[in-house]
Parts: sequence; structure tokens; C-alpha cells
Amino acid sequence: MKLHIVPARTGLVWVKGGIFVFRRQPLAMAALFFMTMAAMSLASVVPLVGPAIALTLLPSATLAMMVASAEALQGRFPTPAVLLVAFRTGRDRLHHMMQLGALYAAGFLGIIAISSLVDGGQFAQVYLGGAPLTQETAETPDFQAAMWVAMALYLPLSLLFWHAPGLVHWHGVPPVKSLFFSIVACVRNIGAFTVYGLGWMAVFAIGGVLVSLLSGLLAVVGILPPGNVPGTMGSIMVGLAMVMATMFFSSIVFTFRDCFDPPGQPDARLADDALPPPTAPGAD
Repeated sequence: MKLHIVPARTGLVWVKGGIFVFRRQPLAMAALFFMTMAAMSLASVVPLVGPAIALTLLPSATLAMMVASAEALQGRFPTPAVLLVAFRTGRDRLHHMMQLGALYAAGFLGIIAISSLVDGGQFAQVYLGGAPLTQETAETPDFQAAMWVAMALYLPLSLLFWHAPGLVHWHGVPPVKSLFFSIVACVRNIGAFTVYGLGWMAVFAIGGVLVSLLSGLLAVVGILPPGNVPGTMGSIMVGLAMVMATMFFSSIVFTFRDCFDPPGQPDARLADDALPPPTAPGAD
């Protein structure tokens, strides 16, 4: 397994890849993303251990979207069966994925625990659904400080786990080693990942502006009564956020593909989960 160093402009290729995959199979990709989020939401309502279970499933959910994107790019229709891809590739890989999920849950809950030292647990209660988010709470200096601490600590956690599901699944790398290789790949390609992040920020910002303009236009021409604008705009924003989140998760497989060599000799269980072809050097 060889690490590739890609130009910074490759980050835009990754963004375009996620958008292209969604345009190719919009209903399938949106439905799969919704089902993964719904499954995690259902898991989170289990008393006491629900949030930890949901966090443990996140690497498997990320892998499912990566496999679905690869299939869509190759002209195949991704079915709900991809949601179980982490659970049907053999006992060893299943154990590794579960270990990876447990490590992610432990890391995330550790971040939440650290943020509790800043504001006494207020941010943690809101984030985990134990308390409502009010304007008064959001404007509290301690709450804001805890939020920024959590965001700062989540960045390295995200880099640790960014490539880890793909490394475990396609390359058979043990969980702890996959974390090391993942963060090294992200740091060595920090230019591309910076452009990638800025690209998605621009996509989300443009989407928000378009929704605002659309809602205002509908109100001006009389199609939408002024009193219904906030509610309608909120509904449209939720739908748009789901679409853009789907495109974002669909793009993760492209970052993995360009950072690592493809599996040397994939076994029969992985033959249907082949990665998309790599980006040509200098592509933009």
C-alpha cells in the first residue's frame, strides 16, 4: 500500500466527484444516506447506551456511502445491501470495523467530556439531545467556549478516521494502523484537503443563498404568502441540507482513491466493491 501526494487542486476534483455521483443516481444515493441517518437515529434512542451505539456505527455508515458511490460511478445501481457491506466481508474485517467504531465512539465521547470541563456539561447535554438549545444558552460565553473546544478537538479525530474505514475494508489494515495511515495521508495532502473543505463550504453557502433568493421570489410574485416564508424556507433548507450532505459523503471515496494505491489482489468478497479509477495526474 503506497501513499500518494496529490496537488492542492485535486480537492476540487473530489468535490466535483461527489456532485457527479449524486447527479448520476440521485434517488438511490439520497435514499441510502437517509437510511443510514435513520438507522443511527434509531440506535441513539436506546436507553443509556444509544448515543454510543450510534457513534460506533458511523465508520460503517461512511464505508457504506463510499461503496455506494463507487458502484454508482461504475454505472451500477447501489441497493440497500451496501448498508451491510461492513457486516458481510468476513469475520476478521467485521471485528476490525467494530473495533474502529468503538475507538471512534470513545474518541468522540472523550471530546464531549473535555468540553464539559469548560461549561459544566451544558454543551454536552444539548449536543447529545439531553437539553434543548435556546438562544439564551447559545449566547452563553461558557457554552460558546465549550463548542469551540469541541470543534477544535474534533478536527484531528476526523482526520484519524477519515480513511480508516476504507483502509480496513479494502486493504485489510488493522484498526489502530488504519488511524495512523489515515492521519498521515490527510496531513501529507493538507493542501488538497484544505481546498476540498473550502469547496464544500462554498457549495453549502451557495445553496443557502439560492434558497433565500427562491423563497423571496416566491413571496414577491405571490405564490408564497409572506407569513409562510419562514416555515417554507426552513423545510427547503432541511431538504437541501440532506442533498448536500449526501453529496459530501459521496465524495469521500474519491479522497481515499487518490491518496492510496488500489488493493493489490482483492478477494472475491471485495470484487463487487471495486474503487473508481484514480484521477489522472494534473486533473482539475
